[in-house]
Amino acid sequence: MDEDRALIRTVDLTKYYGRHRAVEGLNFAVYGGEIFGFLGPNGAGKTTTMKMIVGLLRPTRGQAFVAGHDVVREPVAAKSVIGYVPEEPHLYAKLSGREFLRFVGDLYNMPADQVNRRADELLRLFDLDEAADSLIDSYSHGMRQKTAVAAALMHDPRVLVLDEPTAGLDPRSARLIKDILRQMAGRGTAVFLSTHIMEIAERMCDRIGIINAGQLVAIGTMEELRAMSAGQASLEDIFLSLTGGPEYAEIAEVLR
Repeated sequence: MDEDRALIRTVDLTKYYGRHRAVEGLNFAVYGGEIFGFLGPNGAGKTTTMKMIVGLLRPTRGQAFVAGHDVVREPVAAKSVIGYVPEEPHLYAKLSGREFLRFVGDLYNMPADQVNRRADELLRLFDLDEAADSLIDSYSHGMRQKTAVAAALMHDPRVLVLDEPTAGLDPRSARLIKDILRQMAGRGTAVFLSTHIMEIAERMCDRIGIINAGQLVAIGTMEELRAMSAGQASLEDIFLSLTGGPEYAEIAEVLR
């Protein structure tokens, strides 16, 4: 694909904490209209990478571009087109769901009538309309997660970055979020998500990147990943062979 059309692009993206390497030398692109899955073991550098892409962490070296904007040099322009859902979203518990969405819309300088209309649409879409005027403090985990995703969609972003968006959700809520992400990609949004659930990544994602110990060890479609992993059939097997070491591959083989 033409890198000039990438909505997310990293160039030698690197982050060190003192002498500890969190992420090093990441070079990849994510395009409008695709869902890109970002996989890796705990501590591999997924969240660090995402925080650099959305401008919450400054790289030690290298660059991240969003819709052509350097995230460090043009932070406002880059962030204006990003919707971000962290693994543990921070919501203002003493606001209602409706008030919180309106607050987010105001942050993005959306016109007042558009803010109200968009908030109502998203509350209905996420089955939150009945609880819209209740305090977020009273929401369940699933309701809070859906509120966070709705907030990320308020300004109709060109780029969505989501860290474990379906974690802890019941099957119905998880399916709803997956369907909405596919719809967003269908409208040309670049969706970049991390997950530990291999089934979600295998079924949803157009391409997948696998990071291990801070370095990108594989990237491609499922067919391309199979080709570079001696024909391993499932994403789980591919993931273990690339990140788990031979002992994990042997365990997986015995369990089968």
